[in-house]
Amino acid sequence: MFVKRLSMTVLACLLLSACGGVDPNSPLGQRKAIFKQMLKTNEELGGMLRGRVPFDGARFAEGAVKLDQLSHEPWKHFPPVREQDHTSATDEVWKKQARFQELARSLEAATGELVIVSKVQPYRASNLGPAVQKVEDACSVCHKEFRDH
Repeated sequence: MFVKRLSMTVLACLLLSACGGVDPNSPLGQRKAIFKQMLKTNEELGGMLRGRVPFDGARFAEGAVKLDQLSHEPWKHFPPVREQDHTSATDEVWKKQARFQELARSLEAATGELVIVSKVQPYRASNLGPAVQKVEDACSVCHKEFRDH
């Protein structure tokens, strides 16, 4: 009897914990997925320049294009009013919308510049490094102003 009750309690806890996830089709779920793809792509590009990943010029250029495409996507998944779900975005996203949009455009410009630089051959870290750093800096500035961690 005890084992049966314990099993039911564990099952109920598991089911309840599964309900706490983010709906992947919600605005929050959509932008989180895009931000994760951006992070993964940027880490690969940075890894190539820092020697953690073998450098492949064609793959780098493809990654730059992918990052640029992704950089235009998350902003449309920020609803006009803050959602009730827990999010890493601070209230400032909605209070300082002009500044938030300014930083979004800065990131888009930085990824666009990265695409241009990634077309210059032969590939040189001295050309690519500053462009990747500019993208990372654009991310960092926005995170410092509009992210709670």
